[in-house]
Amino acid sequence: MAEMGELADLTTTLGLGDLRITRRPCRSEKLQHMSAITVSQLEAALKDFKDPESGREALPMGQVRDFAVQGNTASLTLALTTHSAAIKQETAEHVANLLKSRIPQLADVKVNPANHERPATRVGQVGLAAKSVIAVGSGKGGVGKSTIAAALALGLKRAGSKVGLMDADVYGPSIPHLLGLSGAPKPMISEGKITPVLFHGMPVMSMGFLVPPGEAVVWRGPMLHGAITQFLRDTAWGELDYLIIDMPPGTGDIALTLSQMLPLSGAVVVCTPQDVALLDAVKAIAMFRKVNIPVLGMVENMSGFVCPDCGKKYDIFGSGGARRRAEELSVPFLGEVPLNMQIRVHGDAGTTDDNFDDKVVGPYLTKIVTALVRNLAQSAAVKPPMLQLPTLG
Repeated sequence: MAEMGELADLTTTLGLGDLRITRRPCRSEKLQHMSAITVSQLEAALKDFKDPESGREALPMGQVRDFAVQGNTASLTLALTTHSAAIKQETAEHVANLLKSRIPQLADVKVNPANHERPATRVGQVGLAAKSVIAVGSGKGGVGKSTIAAALALGLKRAGSKVGLMDADVYGPSIPHLLGLSGAPKPMISEGKITPVLFHGMPVMSMGFLVPPGEAVVWRGPMLHGAITQFLRDTAWGELDYLIIDMPPGTGDIALTLSQMLPLSGAVVVCTPQDVALLDAVKAIAMFRKVNIPVLGMVENMSGFVCPDCGKKYDIFGSGGARRRAEELSVPFLGEVPLNMQIRVHGDAGTTDDNFDDKVVGPYLTKIVTALVRNLAQSAAVKPPMLQLPTLG
């Protein structure tokens, strides 16, 4: 008892009367605490995650579902439409990183892909069933506009989207040649609709299918307007995620015709690096803006030649001009395509699709396609597209 009294006096003397001894949790207790992640936490962390196509919250639409937790690992299902096929991998990675940043105790997230069905609504005066209509234009000819238009359509199709390709360059249709369809049978009329030519399941329509090779089309504006209207309204396109339209070069009235007939998602402007081409590209951007067609981005074609023998790059037409001009005009820069002999070889042979398998050119084209879809998704997240009333008839 005396010893206890002495201890009490000592704690009082040292000012330790309120001393409390706490026990630190052992490792097993820490792990138990870390594993206490709930499905509700996962849902809350993804509450503001938006569907890339619609720009609306994905959780209420059932596009993020099947949450499960095991220890410090989570899994879920992410269902995207085919419209977002080109960015499905990076979107899944974004979801996983978003969860891990908002729930620090998560060590791993498994995202299981799934398809979400969302049919296209018929829009515009022509009743076209396409979610995104994208015009590909240039201020002048000879910059590879048709090659890039074909590459966009083929790249989106390769990613898994439902795509149509329309050649609106009535005076100089080159899409049939680029795709190896020059000898295709002439489109027929079936049930009041023009049957498009199919390229591995992708519907394609061009004046090149209707006019004999070597014959010139000499039309005034009203006839041109009528042809474009018929291509859009009377072709059996089916339901599409994307309709890519290869525009005529220059700043003619085709853009005005399109803007009046249906809501375009936007335009892609193709140019080469030198100043003389950039001057005309600026005019093309001004034209699209004047008729209220958003400019989705610029592509710099023939951006440097890489020697296959020594690997040295030669900027034959200059380099970086489109990127600089895009920044000045507040237009997204989608990417560049090098001056490469295989692009010419495949174009002449009608095997443009094989450009994606080329180890030099393929990555450039894929990057441009991905950037385009990513920009559409970012625009939708900021300003979700308005729901279009269906067209009757």
